[in-house]
Amino acid sequence: MTYADFFAEVKGKFMDADVSNITEHLAYQFNIEGEAGGIFYVEVKEGKLYVEPYEYFDRDAMFTASAEVLMKIASGKLDPIVAVTLQKLKVEGNIEKALKLKEFIDKKKK
Repeated sequence: MTYADFFAEVKGKFMDADVSNITEHLAYQFNIEGEAGGIFYVEVKEGKLYVEPYEYFDRDAMFTASAEVLMKIASGKLDPIVAVTLQKLKVEGNIEKALKLKEFIDKKKK
Protein backbone atom coordinates (compact mmCIF):
# COMPACT_ATOMS: atom_id res chain seq x y z
CA MET A 1 0.00 0.00 0.00
CA THR A 2 1.32 3.45 -0.87
CA TYR A 3 1.08 6.48 1.39
CA ALA A 4 -1.49 8.04 -0.98
CA ASP A 5 -3.70 4.94 -0.81
CA PHE A 6 -3.35 4.75 2.96
CA PHE A 7 -4.10 8.45 3.45
CA ALA A 8 -7.22 8.33 1.27
CA GLU A 9 -8.57 5.36 3.24
CA VAL A 10 -7.70 6.66 6.71
CA LYS A 11 -9.10 10.11 5.88
CA GLY A 12 -12.42 8.49 5.02
CA LYS A 13 -12.44 6.66 8.36
CA PHE A 14 -11.69 9.83 10.34
CA MET A 15 -14.25 11.90 8.42
CA ASP A 16 -16.96 9.53 9.72
CA ALA A 17 -16.36 10.85 13.25
CA ASP A 18 -18.94 13.16 14.80
CA VAL A 19 -17.07 16.15 16.25
CA SER A 20 -20.04 18.52 16.37
CA ASN A 21 -20.06 18.54 20.19
CA ILE A 22 -16.32 19.21 20.57
CA THR A 23 -15.91 22.90 21.32
CA GLU A 24 -12.20 23.02 22.01
CA HIS A 25 -9.46 23.09 19.40
CA LEU A 26 -7.64 19.76 18.94
CA ALA A 27 -4.70 19.20 16.60
CA TYR A 28 -2.98 15.85 16.15
CA GLN A 29 -0.11 14.83 13.94
CA PHE A 30 0.21 11.20 12.89
CA ASN A 31 3.56 9.78 11.84
CA ILE A 32 3.30 6.52 9.91
CA GLU A 33 6.32 4.25 10.14
CA GLY A 34 7.25 1.49 7.70
CA GLU A 35 5.11 0.65 4.68
CA ALA A 36 2.98 3.60 3.54
CA GLY A 37 5.19 5.85 5.69
CA GLY A 38 4.37 9.54 5.87
CA ILE A 39 2.72 12.25 7.94
CA PHE A 40 -0.80 13.64 8.21
CA TYR A 41 -2.78 15.71 10.67
CA VAL A 42 -6.26 15.71 12.12
CA GLU A 43 -7.68 18.97 13.45
CA VAL A 44 -10.97 19.72 15.18
CA LYS A 45 -11.79 23.40 14.96
CA GLU A 46 -15.13 25.06 15.69
CA GLY A 47 -16.98 21.73 15.52
CA LYS A 48 -15.49 20.78 12.13
CA LEU A 49 -12.99 18.05 11.30
CA TYR A 50 -10.04 18.51 8.97
CA VAL A 51 -7.72 15.70 7.83
CA GLU A 52 -4.80 16.77 5.65
CA PRO A 53 -1.56 15.16 4.39
CA TYR A 54 0.78 17.69 5.98
CA GLU A 55 2.93 18.15 9.05
CA TYR A 56 1.25 20.25 11.77
CA PHE A 57 3.72 22.25 13.84
CA ASP A 58 1.22 23.72 16.34
CA ARG A 59 -0.08 20.32 17.40
CA ASP A 60 -1.44 19.27 20.78
CA ALA A 61 -0.20 15.70 20.45
CA MET A 62 1.78 13.53 18.06
CA PHE A 63 1.05 9.84 17.45
CA THR A 64 3.52 7.43 15.86
CA ALA A 65 2.62 3.94 14.67
CA SER A 66 2.52 1.66 11.64
CA ALA A 67 -0.12 2.18 8.95
CA GLU A 68 -1.81 -1.05 10.07
CA VAL A 69 -2.16 0.12 13.68
CA LEU A 70 -3.41 3.59 12.70
CA MET A 71 -6.00 2.09 10.34
CA LYS A 72 -7.28 -0.20 13.12
CA ILE A 73 -7.56 2.79 15.48
CA ALA A 74 -9.33 4.94 12.86
CA SER A 75 -11.71 2.04 12.13
CA GLY A 76 -12.58 1.61 15.79
CA LYS A 77 -11.10 -1.91 15.83
CA LEU A 78 -8.26 -1.00 18.20
CA ASP A 79 -8.62 1.21 21.25
CA PRO A 80 -5.85 3.85 21.17
CA ILE A 81 -5.26 3.42 24.92
CA VAL A 82 -4.77 -0.33 24.45
CA ALA A 83 -2.42 0.39 21.52
CA VAL A 84 -0.28 2.59 23.78
CA THR A 85 -0.30 -0.08 26.50
CA LEU A 86 0.84 -2.69 23.96
CA GLN A 87 3.53 -0.25 22.77
CA LYS A 88 2.08 -0.22 19.24
CA LEU A 89 1.29 3.51 19.45
CA LYS A 90 3.64 6.21 20.76
CA VAL A 91 2.18 9.47 22.03
CA GLU A 92 3.97 12.77 22.67
CA GLY A 93 2.51 16.06 23.82
CA ASN A 94 -0.60 16.97 25.78
CA ILE A 95 -1.88 13.61 27.07
CA GLU A 96 -5.21 15.09 28.19
CA LYS A 97 -5.94 16.29 24.65
CA ALA A 98 -4.51 13.08 23.17
CA LEU A 99 -7.10 11.08 25.13
CA LYS A 100 -9.87 12.97 23.31
CA LEU A 101 -8.92 11.10 20.13
CA LYS A 102 -10.74 8.06 21.52
CA GLU A 103 -13.86 10.15 22.19
CA PHE A 104 -14.40 11.25 18.62
CA ILE A 105 -13.30 7.97 17.02
CA ASP A 106 -15.96 6.23 19.11
CA LYS A 107 -18.66 8.67 17.89
CA LYS A 108 -19.48 8.00 14.29
CA LYS A 109 -21.93 10.08 12.30
CA LYS A 110 -25.34 8.49 12.05
